Amino acid sequence: MALITSDRARFPNDPWKLVETVHLPGNAGTLETLFSVGNGHLGIRGAHWAAADAELPGSFINGFHETWDIKHAENAYGFARTGQRILYIPDANNFVVIIDGEMLTLEESTVLDYRRSVDFATGIYECRIVWQCRSGATVTTTERRAVGYQARGTLGISLEVSADRDISADVTSAVVNRQDQPVEDHSSHDPRRAGRHAGRVLLPVRLDGGDGSLRLSWAAAESRQLLGMAVDHWTSAGVQPFDTQVDQDDSSVRYVLAVGADTPFVLEKSVSYAVARSADEDPVDTAERGLLPVGEIFAQSEAHYRDYWTTSDIVVGGQPELQQAIRWNLFQLAQATACADVAGIPAKGVSGSGYDGHYFWDQEVYLLPYLTYTSPGNARQVLEFRHDLLPEARVRAKELSVEGALFPWRTINGLEASAYYAAGTAQFHIAAAVAFATNRYAWASGDTEFKQTLGADLLIETARMWASLGFFGKDGLFHIHGVTGPDEYTAVVNDNLYTNVMARFNLRAAAALDHPGIDDAERELWEQAANRMQLPFDEDLQVYSQDNDFMTLEPWDWSTPRSKYPLLLNFHPLVIYRHQVLKQADTVLAMFLQWQDFTPEEKRRAFDFYDPITTGDSTLSACVQGIMAAEVGYGKAALDHFIHALYIDLDDTHGNTIDGVHIASTGGVWSSLVSGFAGLRDQGEVPYFDPRLPTEWDSLSFHLKLRGGLLHVELDHTTLRLTVREGAPLEVDVRGHRATVGAETLALPLHAVMSPEPTVFPDGPPTASIPVVRAVN
Repeated sequence: MALITSDRARFPNDPWKLVETVHLPGNAGTLETLFSVGNGHLGIRGAHWAAADAELPGSFINGFHETWDIKHAENAYGFARTGQRILYIPDANNFVVIIDGEMLTLEESTVLDYRRSVDFATGIYECRIVWQCRSGATVTTTERRAVGYQARGTLGISLEVSADRDISADVTSAVVNRQDQPVEDHSSHDPRRAGRHAGRVLLPVRLDGGDGSLRLSWAAAESRQLLGMAVDHWTSAGVQPFDTQVDQDDSSVRYVLAVGADTPFVLEKSVSYAVARSADEDPVDTAERGLLPVGEIFAQSEAHYRDYWTTSDIVVGGQPELQQAIRWNLFQLAQATACADVAGIPAKGVSGSGYDGHYFWDQEVYLLPYLTYTSPGNARQVLEFRHDLLPEARVRAKELSVEGALFPWRTINGLEASAYYAAGTAQFHIAAAVAFATNRYAWASGDTEFKQTLGADLLIETARMWASLGFFGKDGLFHIHGVTGPDEYTAVVNDNLYTNVMARFNLRAAAALDHPGIDDAERELWEQAANRMQLPFDEDLQVYSQDNDFMTLEPWDWSTPRSKYPLLLNFHPLVIYRHQVLKQADTVLAMFLQWQDFTPEEKRRAFDFYDPITTGDSTLSACVQGIMAAEVGYGKAALDHFIHALYIDLDDTHGNTIDGVHIASTGGVWSSLVSGFAGLRDQGEVPYFDPRLPTEWDSLSFHLKLRGGLLHVELDHTTLRLTVREGAPLEVDVRGHRATVGAETLALPLHAVMSPEPTVFPDGPPTASIPVVRAVN
């Protein structure tokens, strides 16, 4: 059942906020995700201080993790050896409020009024609750929290307590170590969810406190990463702490005071985290230097989002119901990436522990388009992070008997952490994702220094991997065997079309470099491999095959009940692998990314064949299906897929939003709007637009940062308007019409090209009995 959209009385539609007006039991963990705040480095889940039903409260720092030795039941050479898991850092978002002897809780106390929100325009979380206390007093508590941006390790929290009469208040502010658990948690068989280590993981190094200040540090038991924390408190009345307690699991500062009817009590909590960069650094000292007044942290957040929305907002005309959801997704993108620095972007950002905090290909294929065109400096930093991991990637390549560099399928520290190689290591296509993102960034930004140095390294090392992984067969074609493509329901196959198409791109991009590290023989090998790449094609169906054997597989039984989806949780992998069924877009994704390599008819026939047999069990799928539905002219299918992608987390349609925001899907929402409905395609001679605005929408507008400038795009059903608001004029292509865009708005007429419904390819498998929008729960 939908969460947000099914109860608009509880979650009113505000275009600039996510708002909750009633607290109800259930869905606490999902709402902790939806109301989280973060900056890409530090994330705080949206748990209530006054709720006993919190499910997964906590805080995270990108890259702060524990390691362990992976135990394989049956071992083999080259299997992943080192597990990695993001850690819950000691959580400062905790208060206990006792009024006239009554502890205020949402479960036990009387609530007269309740409203909490996260403001997209400022990044500030606020929760205001009016309580009717047993003593007769009416008390209002207002909590606000935000993370810093110039000081990315900072968190500011304010708690105000006011009353309609004089009261006695007992307020405790705590730091809780939520990571250490008495037993190991592997209760879920869902591989998307994170487990928890047993016992003591965070070993205390320094535990100091007094006069309302806390200075704390811990070391992760195995990874030996050091985390420092500094906490200061300030009160409006200058009240001194009644007590300060320091412990490795629960440190607290307590205030006991009388609160007058006309004098609210305000407690401000300034928090600073720091991860040591070297063994001889005291992270507490670093954290202490980062402490800021709470008001300054709020101001940093407000300033960041004021600038962010100026160039990153996307406005859909005539659709107020969708505008809130669009901005929530864009807000999550900012929260996951803004201050990541030279680091990866976890699949859940810093909003939860899902997927163990690992970095996947998601960041290159689904997040880098957004970053490249809205914050190119951040895009470069993500690619610098990949470049920093080249030494480990070269070692991994040797373990897999290939040359060049092979990036791990999932990792934090650069080592492969995927224990199931068929859906992990076998996804060699991550190398092409890194190369593709590298090429896109260089193309869109005009950053020639990057292209000639770090970018060249990434393109060359990945091309070397492909050249050694594949081989020229007896047919004279270049084949790549024993790989898994994006569709993880078809594993370890020969000549996966997506892999081969993307490897071809990678080889050609590297061969085109003017670089002294490439000799003539190597360049010739790359060009020949690319030009003779095997692309499986079914002559009878006239459709590109997902791999050499896909068309021979048994069709999936589409009468399978919805309770059996996602399939990976209900069927053995071998059952799924021998059937024609997709977890997510694969061949269709290749045709989107390498748009120039396929004809419109080839794309349409592929969409007609694959869309009905794609379950959408992956949150990465709906956005791609929608983009290609728009391109081939299927307006209703495009909008259906887009709306499914838009509400994946807000309505928890995949049942695991509790573990954090699906950040790649939020990136896909950006691409759906810009590449799907506005029809942007890149990496050609010039930016190309082929707009496909849904008939239900009045308009669509956004900005793109291109070649050091800023391009404004505005689209309605009759006209595409382009304006360069900063920088030099740009040449663009709109449906084959070349034009130069400058500071004066260029208006280009459009014609409707969308058809109402997709047509199922007549000789293909039967249409799936499940709808286009496939909710899993």
